[in-house]
Amino acid sequence: MANIIAGRYTAQADEPFVIFLIGMRINRFFAFRKWIPTALAMGPMLRTLYQHPEKGFLGGHTLLSWRGITQVQYWRSFDHLEQFARNHDDPHWAAWQRFSRAVGYHDGSVGIWHESYLVEPGHYEVVYSNMPIFGLAAATTHVPARGRLETARRRLSGDSEPAVLEAVK
Repeated sequence: MANIIAGRYTAQADEPFVIFLIGMRINRFFAFRKWIPTALAMGPMLRTLYQHPEKGFLGGHTLLSWRGITQVQYWRSFDHLEQFARNHDDPHWAAWQRFSRAVGYHDGSVGIWHESYLVEPGHYEVVYSNMPIFGLAAATTHVPARGRLETARRRLSGDSEPAVLEAVK
């Protein structure tokens, strides 16, 4: 079982980073020969990334839904992410080629997608209460949410609004 850390924590990133969301959606459930290979392709990619931190992958986690799989990933830079995606020696290239041949962009049995967000230090806000080290905090630095990190506004801008706002009369 994961080590639960009591209290409120946040993530500290002093350098720019990339949040990369990537996933697949099963559009035709019985098209097993199309979506199972697509789903299985992520394993070799993740193994490579965890074994080679120099590629710029900082960490991530997987989310399952009834129609698909989503990976939330954290990268050191967009250049690292793009280099991994386009390098013919890394597993993404071969998986992309297989998907293009087997499903392509007109078959419709399985969908793939991704979103990339380039984030500057201080332009993100996260909080974790009574959680294991997770998400961005697992990919960067896990720190207590105290003082200037106590509230969402403080984490974003350093403003010093009260931690507990007064009730509106």
